Amino acid sequence: MPNIKSAIKRVRISEERRAHNITEKSAMRTALKKFETLVANNETEGAKAAYLEASSKLDKAARKGLINKNVASRQKSRLAKKLNQA
Repeated sequence: MPNIKSAIKRVRISEERRAHNITEKSAMRTALKKFETLVANNETEGAKAAYLEASSKLDKAARKGLINKNVASRQKSRLAKKLNQA
């Protein structure tokens, strides 16, 4: 544990940010899984709404630096491909 006041604050802030990042990444994964299950069940209307939510979560995660922007773009492309095939 650090002794310097600024280092103590830095540890606290990084723990808070880490916790926030974990929740954002988890929400992103949940949105992706929800979309996958709707596509698997051939529910096109629900899948369209889930696609919009999932793509929004991917964009937000890329903007915040949780995932690379190219990874987000690739995943969105694959989701759109699945949606069009359904």
